[in-house]
Amino acid sequence: MIQLRHIAVAAAMTVMSAMMPAQAQFKLPDNHNKEHEDLLASQKPLSADIKVINTLKYISELSKVEMPDEAEVYGEYWESASVNPYVNAVIPDTKDIDVSGYYHPVPGHVTSNYGYRPRFGRVHRGIDLKLAVGDTVRAAFDGKIRMTKFERRGYGYYVVIRHDNGMETVYGHLSRFLVKPDQRVKAGEPIALGGNTGRSTGPHLHFETRFMGVAINPTQIIDFENKVTHKDVFSFNKAVHNKVVAKKRTTARRKATARRATKRTSKKR
Repeated sequence: MIQLRHIAVAAAMTVMSAMMPAQAQFKLPDNHNKEHEDLLASQKPLSADIKVINTLKYISELSKVEMPDEAEVYGEYWESASVNPYVNAVIPDTKDIDVSGYYHPVPGHVTSNYGYRPRFGRVHRGIDLKLAVGDTVRAAFDGKIRMTKFERRGYGYYVVIRHDNGMETVYGHLSRFLVKPDQRVKAGEPIALGGNTGRSTGPHLHFETRFMGVAINPTQIIDFENKVTHKDVFSFNKAVHNKVVAKKRTTARRKATARRATKRTSKKR
């Protein structure tokens, strides 16, 4: 009888335990929830790590652009006697040039384009921008002043800047220098005052863009209407440029020959 009673009690306890809630069966420590919250709070999304890595990579790449190799850019062909010091240099076939840091040298619009000028019988190797005598002229990119000089029958007072991106810019017909050779300048920094010196028919800025002495049509790099570069990187191609130069020279010779023929015909009459 006693044995049957024990069996009944055990069965009753089994039934009661089955009816109890699951949480009553497995009670967690009181501090469990707090520890769980602390663990979650200490975690950060994986995207945060990715953003940090990308930011550090961007800063590293940016520092490479902003800190050029001084010896490579400014160590050779630093002769200040000529606008083009790269007479014997080997010019690469192609070169990607970072022009993202451009600053428009003067606010004026274009008054004369790059190319052959029938009126003068020569190639105009830059762009003319409107200004008044005394207007501030600013550096187009970060760089170093290579030369400040006067040329009576050409540029007048002019400045040549070699830039960290390997290009050079020329600023002609100035009235006053605000910088000296070997001086470091930032894009947008004043370098001179506008003028009407040299071979000029009125106040304007003659502005050239060159790579290793090769004059490039500034409109290939710069959108002069909006005063920004077309792209952050300009792709220089020597073969394309040589083809353009050769075509212009042929056109110039043909026009010069036609003018001489016209003069001889007029004299005979």
